[in-house]
Formats: sequence, C-alpha cells, structure tokens
Amino acid sequence: MLVFIIVFFLLLNSQLHAQTANEPKHNPEEWSEPFKPFRIAGDVYYVGTYDLASYLIVTGKGNILINTGLAGSLPLIKKNIAELGFRFSDIKILLTTQAHFDHVGAMAAVKKETGAKFWADKADADVLRSGGVTDYELGRLGISFEPVIPDRLLEDNAVIKLGNTEITLLHHPGHTKGSCSYMLTTKDQERSYVVLIANMPSIIINKKFPEATAYPAIEKDYAYTLSAMRKLKFDIWLASHASQFNLHTKYKPGNGYNPSAFFDNGGYIKALDKLQQDFVKKQQE
Repeated sequence: MLVFIIVFFLLLNSQLHAQTANEPKHNPEEWSEPFKPFRIAGDVYYVGTYDLASYLIVTGKGNILINTGLAGSLPLIKKNIAELGFRFSDIKILLTTQAHFDHVGAMAAVKKETGAKFWADKADADVLRSGGVTDYELGRLGISFEPVIPDRLLEDNAVIKLGNTEITLLHHPGHTKGSCSYMLTTKDQERSYVVLIANMPSIIINKKFPEATAYPAIEKDYAYTLSAMRKLKFDIWLASHASQFNLHTKYKPGNGYNPSAFFDNGGYIKALDKLQQDFVKKQQE
C-alpha cells in the first residue's frame, strides 16, 4: 500500500509538472521575434524580443535581469546577453514587472540555470507559485507558465541592492495584484539618468469592475496606480512591452548609443491619459 501511495504521488507530480507547458498559443509574432540587444543608458541594456521587453542591469557584483518574456524567449535572451559581451551566469537577481506568462514564461528556467535569486512584489507571490492558476483573470488559462517561487517578497518602495546599484520597486497594482515598476539612477561618462521601467496599467478584464469578485480591490488599485504614476519624475521611461513606449520609433538596430532618444516625458503622459480614459470607460459600464 505504501509503495502504491508513493507511486501515485510521483505520477501526480509529473502530471502537474507537464502542465507547466500550457503557455497560450497564437501569441502576437512580435512577442517571439528576435531583436538586436543594445545599451539604453549607463548600465541599462535591452535584451528582450521585438515587443516583450527584458532589461539587463549591469553592476560590479553581478547583473540583474528584469522580465524573461515567453518560455521560448530563453535562447534569445541568452544570445542577446552574450552578444553584448556579458555572461548569462553573472545574473544574480531576477525581477519581473508582472506575473503573466508573457513576462515570466522563462523565469523558472533562468533561475535554475543561473542560480539567481528571484525577488517579487508580494501581491503576485501566489500567482507566481501557482503558474498563473490563481490570477484573477488569466487563471482561466490554467498553468500558463512554469511555477516559480520567489526567494524574497517585496513591498512598495523596497530597495533592491547589488554592488553600487539600487533599484526601487514601486507597487503599481491593477493589471495584476502585484504589478510593479522600477526606478534606478544610472550614469555614463557624460551624466547620470533617472530611469523608470514602468508597468503600464492596461485593463484586461471584459467584465465590469464590481463583477471581478476574485479581485475586489481592482478598481481602487487602478485608480491608485494611475494617480501615483503621474507623480513620478524621471529622465528616461521604458515599459514591459516595447510598443508601450514606442521603442521602434526611438531606436533602430545599428543606431549608436543615444540615451536622449528615450527622453519622452510627453509620450509617458500621453500613454497615461489613454489608460485613464480606458479606466473611466470601464467604470461607466
């Protein structure tokens, strides 16, 4: 009987593990399309795909990777990091802007390969552990990414330190319960730059806010985030998707190093204005 029970649980565990490959199909092509990596400003580099942004923050004590794209993005990210002259194995800390399969699809694999520590907004911890099953909206997809357990849970204004680099987490819930943005100061030989990596609060539910019973605070959280994001001061803003900050109009592969191409406060406010309109429209449904 004991042997039977052991075999049963081993089979059950293997079935659950197999389900981690249930990433949705028919995603936009640009989510998987390769894109040449480049230096944005100072120690901040773009290593993601054409639209799914991944950022490498280089420090003297190892590097930080923010977002990993889809599960299939792993080889592209590794190639991009190597092309820039850095070692994949030097990643020491992993972060994400949100617990959705298009941003943490390869997170568990990167964690295993590098031994890096994964730090996450505590409000997304449950979704990360469940592989997306407990997400208030995308939970309908089942296990949409390989479950990954955070090594450290972070709250609003937590500071992530590695070497002389400090990154501040900003809790910006709504898109997910633990959606967050990051701010850091980086520099080159000319000057220093305050960089915002923003998680733009787009609305993904089809139902009305009061009908989102799995996320009762959703309307309040969106209102908070939209207000908080307008108060931020920065030199450069980036986002979870390249399309959200118009990367491809600001940079073309082969362009030289030019941080000023990403000075775009007006574009940031315009993007927030559109999201505010979407929010008000959803409130009026």
